[in-house]
Amino acid sequence: MTDVTLSSSAAKRINAILAKQSGKDFLRVSVEGGGCSGFSYKFDLDDKANDDDIIIEKDGARVLVDEMSVEFMRGSEIDFSTELIGAAFTVKNPNATASCGCGTSFSL
Repeated sequence: MTDVTLSSSAAKRINAILAKQSGKDFLRVSVEGGGCSGFSYKFDLDDKANDDDIIIEKDGARVLVDEMSVEFMRGSEIDFSTELIGAAFTVKNPNATASCGCGTSFSL
């Protein structure tokens, strides 16, 4: 079990995206080294879960996070926001000590 959560807005958007993608059943969120703040979030569509994946579900939407990435994301909420400059998935991470303006990279 993990304490990474999914907002209703993110679940709604994931369901809309996956409805248009044949053979894709999950949104995969991972943490990679790099980005302007040290770590960055990566968002991909996937067709299957790996043995080490944590599955987060809300309102029919399913998100995969691998065990290594979960360690960086404990207590986070995956959200989807629509603003004047665009719409994107974001991660509200209470462990991040800094993040960049784009919201996809952070440091611990």
